[in-house]
Amino acid sequence: MTYTCLGGGHGLYQTLTAARVAGAARINAVVTVADDGGSSGRLRREMEIVPPGDLRMALAALTDDSGDGAMWRDTLQHRFGGHGAMAGHALGNLIIAGLAERLGDTQAALDQVGKWTGSQGRVIPVSPQPLDIEADVAGLDDDPRVLRSVHGQVAVATTPGTVRRVRLTPSEPPASRDAIQAIMDADLVTIGPGSWFSSVIPHLLVPQVRDALNETEAKVVVVLNLSPEAGETHGFTTERHIHVFAQHAPNLRVDCFLADSDMVTTQGERENVRRAAERLGADVEYRSLRVEGDDGVKGNLHDPLKLAAALKDLSTSS
Repeated sequence: MTYTCLGGGHGLYQTLTAARVAGAARINAVVTVADDGGSSGRLRREMEIVPPGDLRMALAALTDDSGDGAMWRDTLQHRFGGHGAMAGHALGNLIIAGLAERLGDTQAALDQVGKWTGSQGRVIPVSPQPLDIEADVAGLDDDPRVLRSVHGQVAVATTPGTVRRVRLTPSEPPASRDAIQAIMDADLVTIGPGSWFSSVIPHLLVPQVRDALNETEAKVVVVLNLSPEAGETHGFTTERHIHVFAQHAPNLRVDCFLADSDMVTTQGERENVRRAAERLGADVEYRSLRVEGDDGVKGNLHDPLKLAAALKDLSTSS
């Protein structure tokens, strides 16, 4: 079984961990390349490369469970402290950037790091060039009807306003050939969870990715967030997440939206979610997906074991 997982950041990290737990024979991570903040933003501006941070996170998620694998995971994620030129940089970002410069190709650099770390999958940028996000945001003006443009992933993710729509610059960027092949070769494609406007939806705005999702024979599952995020999705319900997803890719084929059963509890809410999913021809599956502490308190993070069980079940169901 081949899993191809689209996303970025901590959400993709959890999905890739779940794919490993599920025993996928092959795992591909197709990763957003629009980050413009922190270490990634600095390297992107200084070296004119795709931002490496989300790529590094995916590589860390796919390291094996041996002692060497754990050492590599910690090494990739190590972040320099202090106040000098290195402060804030993640070591994995520097390794990827240095190898990309040495080999002349980011994908070759990622594949080499994957060999060193004993990666249980492949990490692929969604596009061979860095992308920029621009959003139409309401609530930044005295008149709530006025929309203002906000530029950049960090600005979109942290805006105090309400994001209405996002777009990419360039507007129709090329997709990585390896990313398209990974989608076409998959048995199961996952999209999300993650920052909805800045990590998840940007994949849908790459035309070749959207076409591949419609053409693949894989089952396409959208893993919904467990809660709204401060900033870009403040106050969003599960139904609203699906509406926004469909708004940005109205002709996309989706097989299933996977939601946490604690997020949508009433029959009326579930009926509204079902109708929203129908716009994309999708069903909705509810599962218990949250991590749970020893005290029985559930956290705001997908449990890889629970998510793995849900994905395995969905991948084999008709």
